[in-house]
Amino acid sequence: MSGEWRDSIERAWDAVVATARRTASEGLVVGTSGNVSARVGGTVLVTPSGVPYDRLRPEDLTGVDLEGNQVLGTMAPTSELPLHLAVYRNTGAAAVVHTHAVHATAVSALVVEVPSVHYAAAMLGGPVRVAAYARYGTDELAENMLTALRDRTGCLLGNHGTVTYGASLDEAYDRTAQLEWLCRLWLTASSVPGRTPALLTPEQLSDVGEALKGYGQPRGNR
Repeated sequence: MSGEWRDSIERAWDAVVATARRTASEGLVVGTSGNVSARVGGTVLVTPSGVPYDRLRPEDLTGVDLEGNQVLGTMAPTSELPLHLAVYRNTGAAAVVHTHAVHATAVSALVVEVPSVHYAAAMLGGPVRVAAYARYGTDELAENMLTALRDRTGCLLGNHGTVTYGASLDEAYDRTAQLEWLCRLWLTASSVPGRTPALLTPEQLSDVGEALKGYGQPRGNR
């Protein structure tokens, strides 16, 4: 491993650990649930199975290739490895975040698509689908997830949690946070007796999607 490559791997691992700890500190996971990964070339750095995030060290770096073969470290990768690899094989993702966020998981047990009560849905590509339930760690779950992710950057896993991806760990995490907030908002609005939340139309969400293409600072303005 060249010095430059090793530096890239170590920086990515530091970001994976920091993001995993953030999911715990912000209440999106409990204990060792959930998992985080980042892709560096053909290597996927992923949180190891069953290790509390606050105990992860630089020497715990865990990496696999896109076929799931371990190429870095000695700790067993997360049991949800098939889910992460399915995203990398089928999208241009550089990072994946999976959580058991409370409100999003509750919504995954109630609907097959998150009601578009806010334009935040457009930030994930449109109405957020719920993948059919399958046991964690299975290829079936990964396949169900890919169906729900079609033309989207995030989805819910039925009776399980969230999956989002992005061009960076920050982007993937932000999408997770937006998805949890969207689910919490819908649960709050739909809990008012005698009232039904107004939902945005597909046309309104599409309009937001177009507006978002110009959102933020131009490249080079930092």
